[in-house]
Amino acid sequence: MKPSHILLPVTLSLLVAACGASEPESKTTEIRAEESNIRAHLEFLADDDLKGRETGSNEHEIASNYIVSEFKQLGLEPAGDDGTYYQRIPFRKSTLKENSARMTFENNGEVVEFEFPKQFITGPSHYEEKDEITAPLVFVGYGMEAPEFGLDDYNGLDVEGKIVVMLTGRPEFLPSEEGAHLANIKSDIAREKGAVGIITLHTPVREKTRKYETSVYYTKTPRMTWLGPNGLPKGEEQQLKGSAYIDDEPAEKLFANAPTELSTIFEKIEEDPDFSPKGFELEGEVTLARESRHEEISSPNVAAVLPGSDKTLKDEYVIYTAHSDHIGVVKDMSREDNINNGAMDNASGVSIMLETARLFVESEQEFDRSIMFLSVTAEEKGLLGADYFANNPTVPLENIVANVNLDMPVLLYDFADVIAFGASHSTLGDTVSKAAQQFDTKQSPDPMPEQAIFTRSDHYTLVKKGIPAVFLMTGFTSRTEGEDGGEVWGEFFAEHYHKPSDGLNLDINYEAGARFTNINFAIGKEIANADKRPQWLEDSFFGKQFND
Repeated sequence: MKPSHILLPVTLSLLVAACGASEPESKTTEIRAEESNIRAHLEFLADDDLKGRETGSNEHEIASNYIVSEFKQLGLEPAGDDGTYYQRIPFRKSTLKENSARMTFENNGEVVEFEFPKQFITGPSHYEEKDEITAPLVFVGYGMEAPEFGLDDYNGLDVEGKIVVMLTGRPEFLPSEEGAHLANIKSDIAREKGAVGIITLHTPVREKTRKYETSVYYTKTPRMTWLGPNGLPKGEEQQLKGSAYIDDEPAEKLFANAPTELSTIFEKIEEDPDFSPKGFELEGEVTLARESRHEEISSPNVAAVLPGSDKTLKDEYVIYTAHSDHIGVVKDMSREDNINNGAMDNASGVSIMLETARLFVESEQEFDRSIMFLSVTAEEKGLLGADYFANNPTVPLENIVANVNLDMPVLLYDFADVIAFGASHSTLGDTVSKAAQQFDTKQSPDPMPEQAIFTRSDHYTLVKKGIPAVFLMTGFTSRTEGEDGGEVWGEFFAEHYHKPSDGLNLDINYEAGARFTNINFAIGKEIANADKRPQWLEDSFFGKQFND
């Protein structure tokens, strides 16, 4: 799962969703997942020899080769580039040069120099090794456009060739998933409006949940993007030339002689979290400058297909996704254990996908639609491998009917329910319920909607292309008397998430893994053989946004 700066709960016992009366386990003779297969995959992928499967590393290549080997053994057809199982992705890793970042504000002949990183921070450019921009300023509130929620922060403002100044975050009245999406596309809107730079304002409200100093910590961390076939980052011509994130107190200098003082805006959003300030032009102009180092690397997605049997529907695809990368090795070599093995993140998801593939291949059934299994890279770098596939698909995008995403199934307790992110947006919600019921498992509503998890994993990149998706997580109830599944889940995130302790020493419940596989297999079967492809629900924000 893509890292979030929202704190995850330590204990989730209060969030447990009721599961209702149990139903008998399915008694059919259909093929079932084997615990031993899941264990074998997981123990290989989370072994120390793979050193945390960092994107672009030799060890991630080994993991990818392993997945290809399994696909070949199952007899799945290659679905990568040029008749292979691989979709090789070129990436650019960019690092901000030390002491190169500069930000100055000039107004009526007075020049103010801001101090990096104490007062402002910035990241590297993926486009230029050295860049500088000077432009006037326009305050645009939160920088959002969402008519359905009454937000039009650019209304009446001309930002062509200017630097937009916006508040971090979003108004609290926005629903969590929709708000997270709208916050994610702020820079896209600024580009479309003709802005040449963005200055984001740290607020006292944000300081309460994420301190400015926390952001400073990441200024030395390289950033990564994929390069399109034209050699450009994400295939796009550069428009935004500079960016900065500025602390709340120094930011007030930008509002000298403004129609509304910044301190007043800060007070209003503290008093009323739903308040969304109107924008206005600011006096003066800002210069943003920096230098960046670039390094080119590559890393593969891996794709295979089980062709459908229907002469028409076989050209449509149900896609299972699971990310094979993790975060590599802790730089502190003094630690006794410095390898982030990523057993639950996401060796478990890949293992479930591989066993699901076996069930499809060895099932006596035929499936009308084709089934694609897609192992994606660079999820930990910002969903980049999935985003590359969504923008450079190896099958026609319009023929992809649904995405079933397998990311971080926490297989540490005997779960009795599942949570399906995306269930409330499409007919896939009913599909999940039917599949889970076959295995004495209920579907529970999202117990932590404030986390907006639907926008934080690989399926989100396909959702933005109009493809319905569902992302299953083990629920917070347990079949074991006295065991609190939510507490186990929360404990994992508090103590092991993105740490070396997420390894094979965990008490992994492979029986739960087999059940989770069976449920995901049942979901795919239902989609593959349904008369109609999954549909967005009429009132779904995402369906309205992307289902053209």
